[in-house]
Amino acid sequence: MSLRRLGADTVVPVVAFAIVLAAYLLTPVYDGHALASFDAYNTLQGFASVGLIALALGLTIVAGEFDLSVLGMQALGGVLAVKAGADHGLVGVAAAVGACVALGAIQGTIIARTGIGSMAITLGTYIALLGLTNVVAGNQTLTYANADVAIWVDQTILSWFSPRSLGALGAFAVALVLFTRTRLGPELKALGGDRRAARVVGVPVRRHLTVLFAVSGGLCGLAGALLAYSNASAQLNPGLEPLVLAAAAAVLGGVSLRGGRGTIWGLLLGALAVALLQQVFAITKLPTASIQIVFGALLLIVVVVDAPDLRSVVARARARRASHRSAPVAHPEP
Repeated sequence: MSLRRLGADTVVPVVAFAIVLAAYLLTPVYDGHALASFDAYNTLQGFASVGLIALALGLTIVAGEFDLSVLGMQALGGVLAVKAGADHGLVGVAAAVGACVALGAIQGTIIARTGIGSMAITLGTYIALLGLTNVVAGNQTLTYANADVAIWVDQTILSWFSPRSLGALGAFAVALVLFTRTRLGPELKALGGDRRAARVVGVPVRRHLTVLFAVSGGLCGLAGALLAYSNASAQLNPGLEPLVLAAAAAVLGGVSLRGGRGTIWGLLLGALAVALLQQVFAITKLPTASIQIVFGALLLIVVVVDAPDLRSVVARARARRASHRSAPVAHPEP
């Protein structure tokens, strides 16, 4: 199969991951830092942080939505995990995931029944969740005193992995099975591609939106809980960086911001590419401002290339060129 026949959701994640992996493997050449298994471990730790958020955001984008509340869900999940999991870590994780699933389901139901754009609803939810997080935490950073759990989530497994990174990979594995082996994947793409047509063919739009935002909330709650255990403290406001990294992972993973296109394995490669880039930046000690410029430029490049107007212009240019080539050449009369 030629590259022309492959879709952007196939080409973009493979090319992006290959380029970033090459840059990572070449760091000893231009930095003198010899790569070790600890670098791979750190990369996967970064993936554990960005991967779950990228999966949550990417799934909503595929369905033609955009969940800005992922930041608030992550913050609330961390606080709930620290408070509820003081004695037993799993209890804290269950509390974080359960609460965020419930809040996500409520949010999805409102979006489905009102027809209001998800960005407006989830922006309001994000702000409200940050306020709720501060109320639950008593407006102070919460420390996690259960050292056994904090050490366990980051312990090394097979040199590269940890329970936290394996948990993120497991979430992707479950999503991949559901996306490829059930009707969920095609129906989510149908929601993002043409919602009216999806309704006509019998896709349960309201139910899917409710479940989709519930899953998004649960993934972000899990991300917040595991990060809080890893840091032995809960962040009350994670800032915008997790959203920027998750969006970068989604677009590098071949997900179209217009909806209707994307794959789970593409999201996985996009999240791994972002994690590798973060590790390259850490090794080379690149300033924060430069890192922001790099990620901003990547987002702009992929979004511009994916823009429908640009595709139309390119298609018209190709058509004109083809017509010129096929047009008969006029020969002067003798």
